[in-house]
Amino acid sequence: MKGQCVSGARVSVIGAGRSGMAAAMLLARNGASALLSELGPLAGEEVERLRRCGVAVESGGHSERALNVDFSVVSPGIPPSAPALKELEGRGIPLYSEIEVASWFCRAKIVGITGTDGKTTTATLVHEIAEAEGRLRGRGAWSVGNIGVPFSAMVENMKEGDAAIVELSSYQLELCVSFRPDVAVLTNITPDHLGRYGGSMQRYAEAKFRICMNQKEGDTLIYNADDPFLEEHFGGGAFPFRRVPFSLQEQPSAAVLEGGVFLRDGEIVVAGEGKGRGVVRTEEFLKNSFRGRHNIYNALAAVAVSGALGIGDGVVLDALRAFEGVRHRQQFVRHLGGSDWINDSKATNVNAMRQALEAVPGKIVLIAGGRDKGNDYGSLLPLAADKVELLLAVGESRPLLSAAFNGVVRVQEVGSLEEAVALARSFAGEGRTVLFSPGCASFDMFGNFEERGEHFIQCVNSMEE
Repeated sequence: MKGQCVSGARVSVIGAGRSGMAAAMLLARNGASALLSELGPLAGEEVERLRRCGVAVESGGHSERALNVDFSVVSPGIPPSAPALKELEGRGIPLYSEIEVASWFCRAKIVGITGTDGKTTTATLVHEIAEAEGRLRGRGAWSVGNIGVPFSAMVENMKEGDAAIVELSSYQLELCVSFRPDVAVLTNITPDHLGRYGGSMQRYAEAKFRICMNQKEGDTLIYNADDPFLEEHFGGGAFPFRRVPFSLQEQPSAAVLEGGVFLRDGEIVVAGEGKGRGVVRTEEFLKNSFRGRHNIYNALAAVAVSGALGIGDGVVLDALRAFEGVRHRQQFVRHLGGSDWINDSKATNVNAMRQALEAVPGKIVLIAGGRDKGNDYGSLLPLAADKVELLLAVGESRPLLSAAFNGVVRVQEVGSLEEAVALARSFAGEGRTVLFSPGCASFDMFGNFEERGEHFIQCVNSMEE
């Protein structure tokens, strides 16, 4: 199925999230008979907007019309076990993701970025580099996908020569069929969303690997050679696409000699003739809201993408120097009462929490918790013992955090984020850091990590000196 084949097709879009609504409107604009079908209620203004675009709408359940279609588009938040999806599968109806559908209409070069952690920061950094290059060349750069703006909402504005930087979750990749990025990036693979994958890291990794399943000669896969899952899968063997590894080690594998990007004596280097080409020293871009070992990895990946896109080192250097990090990812909020307050609401898993604990200096008052995702906190205990003076546990996972960290650090369970911020203020003092790094999903108390992070910022900024 391609964009030009959509006209006249009967299509249902299951789920009325941002990506579902964008996909329905894209398909309707291109001649499909599109029905948006939502299990829950829909706001009147949303219904009116969809109908103005020619999209039929139903809410409160999925009718026979939603099941009797040529193909269906599934919002990423809907689990594969949902009855409507099982019924569609039983009828042999093809299921696609919104990313897949948008790619049918895309004329721009696609840079697809996925991984457990680092994909938002890497995607944002790559977009800023591509945008700077675009200003010089008269080309557009578009930041879409899991980062917050649906691919389908922007794809018709993209033109030949533009770059579409598409952040991708494993959920979005599951129902990609023909999606083929010109450049694919895999930042890392660590435990996350395992409930969706039956507790299997292998199944989770395979969902991520779908990013490059359609790549061919002339395409590029950029991957973290220090990640054991990725190095085992992509470090050897034959693939039709070009592989470009990145690493904190100077010579992690022979493949680095083929244009890989690595760290040598504090400098990011692109492997090549002789000792390679130095691009930027880490002290030139690591700063208050963009620091830590994990952000060196993000910069390595961005340098590798820039090379694949033919972007010059000068543009890359300027963008790295100017980059201030991503909102809700180790974001400096304010200095209050002698302490720095850091918003890391985007840390929704144990590995992201670990990265924050490693990056933040000094003694830490840690606010953590939310909806647990089957987390194993054991690997954090030595780091917590060394750096955390007090853990304030919030949300549904309060008892789990308390059980895991009691005896290692002082733990106090609290009933709300507001209470946690107030208690942190009373405990924190000169030279301490208050770090909000939940390590859990937000859905017990908030709609998403952005809403959670904004609430934390509001609580912190409402306090007087």
